[in-house]
Amino acid sequence: MTVAATRRRSPLDRSPLASFGLHAGLLAATAVALFPPLWLLVTSFKPNSEAFSTSLVKSFTLGNYTHVVRDTYFLTWFGNSLIVVFGTTVIGVFVAATTGYALSRFRFPGMRPLMWVLLVTQMFPMAVLIVPLYNTMATLGLLNQPVGLILTYLTVAVPLCAWLMKGFFDTIPVAIDESGRVDGLSPFGTFWRLVLPLAKPGLAVAGFYTFVTAWAEVAYATAFMTGEENLTLAGGLQTFVNRYGADWGSMTAAAVIIAVPAALVFGFAQRHLVAGLTAGATKS
Repeated sequence: MTVAATRRRSPLDRSPLASFGLHAGLLAATAVALFPPLWLLVTSFKPNSEAFSTSLVKSFTLGNYTHVVRDTYFLTWFGNSLIVVFGTTVIGVFVAATTGYALSRFRFPGMRPLMWVLLVTQMFPMAVLIVPLYNTMATLGLLNQPVGLILTYLTVAVPLCAWLMKGFFDTIPVAIDESGRVDGLSPFGTFWRLVLPLAKPGLAVAGFYTFVTAWAEVAYATAFMTGEENLTLAGGLQTFVNRYGADWGSMTAAAVIIAVPAALVFGFAQRHLVAGLTAGATKS
């Protein structure tokens, strides 16, 4: 038997028909994924009378954007969202990183139950938790307060991010911690000065997930915040649709503006996302 016959077939050695089918499928999937945001962008430049027109923009207008910025509480919603997102991201990433590091490096009573609690909390849909969280926040006087919304988002983001950070810290050699202790660093000093700088991919994923949780979440934002001046962007977007009709032009324009910061954050973090998401998947 020749060497060529025994050579294992490479996954890249495809027939022309298989290659054509693969590329056609990828192009079709790309078109399906890009069509909704592109149509949203096109609709935002149309007057309301052409919102359901299947043609491209006939009467180009920026009126939807000017109306959203000038005649609504959009800038107030934007400011509220920035406060909530900043607080959720900073606190959530810090708590998740310290929790993940403790679970990765230390053994303490109640460690395994804590890991199970972090995992089980992800099994409950957010809708089920609205009523008990609402009652708790009402008792504490946190309704219509950014602090209350930040706390509820932390209950969603921290458990998953803590598990993710634990998997990433498991891939960092323990010898780095030992060298820090030899140099006289405290456990927190070792974590802060030596281990955390090596965890940038994991921090990027945790930060991006926490950011998206606070930026795009709707259920909690509409249940715990009332009054247009207290809404975040996700809740304010729903004010353009009511029982009497929908202002599609303003809603699509607002949606485009809302998507821009998310796209910028994704562009900044995307180089770390693959490394962070696959951390802990294999053992060296």
